[in-house]
Amino acid sequence: MPSFDEVLKEAGEFGRFQKRVFFLLCQTGITFSFLFASVVFLGQAPDNYWCRIPGAAELSERCGWTLEEERNFTVLPLHLGNGSSSGECERLDVVWDTSISCASPLSHYGNLSARNLLLATCHDNWVYKQPHSSITSEYNLVCGNAWMLDLSQAVLNLGFLAGAFTLGYAADRYGRILIYLLSCLGVGICGIIVAFAPNFTVFLIFRFLQGVFGKGTWMTCYVIVTEIVGSDQRIIGIAIQIFFTLGIMILPGIAYLVPTWQGIQLAISLPNFLFLLYYWVVPESPRWLLTRRKGEKALKIMHNIAKHNGKYLSPHYSEITVSNEEVSNPSFLDLVRTPRMRRNTLILMYAWFTSALIYQGLVMRLGIVGGNLYLDFFISGAVELPAAFLILVTIDRIGRRLPFGISNIVAGIACLITAFLPEDIPWLKTTVATLGRLGITMAFEIVYLVNIELYPTTLRNFGVSLCSSLCDLGGIIAPFLLFRLAAIWLELPLIIFSILAVVCGLLVLLLPETKGISLPETVEDVEQLSSHFGKCGKKRKHRDTNSYI
Repeated sequence: MPSFDEVLKEAGEFGRFQKRVFFLLCQTGITFSFLFASVVFLGQAPDNYWCRIPGAAELSERCGWTLEEERNFTVLPLHLGNGSSSGECERLDVVWDTSISCASPLSHYGNLSARNLLLATCHDNWVYKQPHSSITSEYNLVCGNAWMLDLSQAVLNLGFLAGAFTLGYAADRYGRILIYLLSCLGVGICGIIVAFAPNFTVFLIFRFLQGVFGKGTWMTCYVIVTEIVGSDQRIIGIAIQIFFTLGIMILPGIAYLVPTWQGIQLAISLPNFLFLLYYWVVPESPRWLLTRRKGEKALKIMHNIAKHNGKYLSPHYSEITVSNEEVSNPSFLDLVRTPRMRRNTLILMYAWFTSALIYQGLVMRLGIVGGNLYLDFFISGAVELPAAFLILVTIDRIGRRLPFGISNIVAGIACLITAFLPEDIPWLKTTVATLGRLGITMAFEIVYLVNIELYPTTLRNFGVSLCSSLCDLGGIIAPFLLFRLAAIWLELPLIIFSILAVVCGLLVLLLPETKGISLPETVEDVEQLSSHFGKCGKKRKHRDTNSYI
């Protein structure tokens, strides 16, 4: 009896059916990138705000002041008495009452010198010229509360982490497409609640849940696409990353056109409801169905794929036999129980962590340069496009392992060189740092593909989700590592990045080459992967242990 991959080849490995599913699911990459990077625009620092003196609101209403006049009366004393104070994080330690003159409220305080000026720290009485432009002004995330903006991004990454464990497990147990659709629904609903959150606590709770469901959409769509194409077409997973980059480039345009953070939040959340229409056009993964002993459903989907691709399956394909491996619910022990699986899992976890830490660190470092935020963010996304194209033209020619290792090493060397380049040639520092960004972006995109190709079908979604959870941990640590070390020495983070990247580049060279190899169906298949390629990288004969159809 022919193997599943042989039947897939007869039905069409990347025909009209797979191309349609690929294009539809790739849209998930765009919306996920919106969620991933939206804090840059949702949390923009307000341009014009100050701390209101107690009683100023009532006095302003009685006197008929405009906001600008109130600001002048509030901030001017600070400028006169303490030229270094802007009135944003501190105010005069006074209370305005009915005895204050509307025409000259400052005369009440006499001589405003630095010697007799009493100041108080501002806690919760800020006034913003544009109060709903960002969550920073909406929830007073300024001055002593500025760390809470970082918390909002950390909570999102914690949501990604929780989603990797919970929804990754659920997708392996209950099906890829079911969890994908439920995740899309969850992202949309939570996104709406976030937009209208009455307070910051509610905002954080549902931003966390949006992260959980967002990770479910991203990882599950990636696995579905990879499992319905032939082994020679699996690099289309890399192409999904291009759509993520397109989302990064589209996001600043949305933020530029929409003036409020609620509008931006709705604009990036509502498209997820459209993905619910995929229920009628995207099937369950036949590979997953085989592992759950649902051979008839898998066969029906294979005939449907062949029909849409203009192919024809032989009538004698009427029986499906799942692999001899017992179907069970996946656990972490399954990923480390055997030697090859254990080695692959540990290396992949480190690769995910390193890629995320360095990627986000370099993004934040290049972003702290001032200028036009929208244009800079667009250019930052455009830099990632060459990475995907470089992968597409090399990965099927020379394999996965070598580009994976070289891209990490190039990123590490670029970071090291950037750290020691003199400050008086900023264009060169920026160019070399951009080369590092290109290298780590390639590594980040390759790890997705390699991770999927190194796990059997019964553990694939869970394994990818678990390993990629280290990506979320890296995302949580990145801002703290960058800014704390930069306070000691501006270039110290780059030294750490370079060490992490070079070590990662050497470790991934220990992984087996998966170019042209059928997706493993069982743990035994994974254990034999290393024997496919000798020291010269030549492919050896693969003993067929796949499911049969």
